[in-house]
Amino acid sequence: MAPPARPDLAEPDEHLIREAEKIAVALGRMFPGLCEVVLHDLRDPDHAVRAIENNLSGRQLGDSATELGLARIADPAYPDVVQNYPNRFPDGRPAKSTSIGIRNADGEYVAALCLNLDVSVLSPLTLTLANLVATDTAHRDQPPETLRDRNARELRRAVEELCARRAATPRSLSREDKRALVRQLHRDGHFDSRDAAQTIADLLGVSRATVYNYAKTTP
Repeated sequence: MAPPARPDLAEPDEHLIREAEKIAVALGRMFPGLCEVVLHDLRDPDHAVRAIENNLSGRQLGDSATELGLARIADPAYPDVVQNYPNRFPDGRPAKSTSIGIRNADGEYVAALCLNLDVSVLSPLTLTLANLVATDTAHRDQPPETLRDRNARELRRAVEELCARRAATPRSLSREDKRALVRQLHRDGHFDSRDAAQTIADLLGVSRATVYNYAKTTP
């Protein structure tokens, strides 16, 4: 004779689903108006919707399982997580969805936690942000100004780096190399700071007037 049925066998699964409800509610309330979170009880596919937070699809508690939920019920080997797949709400709005299967201690699917992100809200925002951060491509290679403070320390470092490329010290550069160096400093915006010409003159061992003369020949 078969042993009597024990109604408490389903209690661990019920506890698991009640805990998942807390997660569904918390996630939905974290993204109001943006992400719908639905908990499906796969033990009862005809009345699967156990919790729905931030309702964007119009479904109700007790509604039936979706095709994905039925697939999990039919196939225990179905993937635990189906991530970021395209979807649509009943009114046609595009959505990005993720479905997370929840297994009990026996490895059976008992629930699924589904997130449906309304990307129709984000698309205009993305375009707005892209336009906001866009810059004029005409000045991309050579900006007309810099917002940095071109102080003497930075200027000296720039001169030393340019000289190092020629394996020389500032004062040992030839006249043509000094002229080329001044032109490069001018292009890089180092003449924007006060006393830049005098600092460059001191480093190169030339007069301030010579530095200005080199700068004026900048193409």
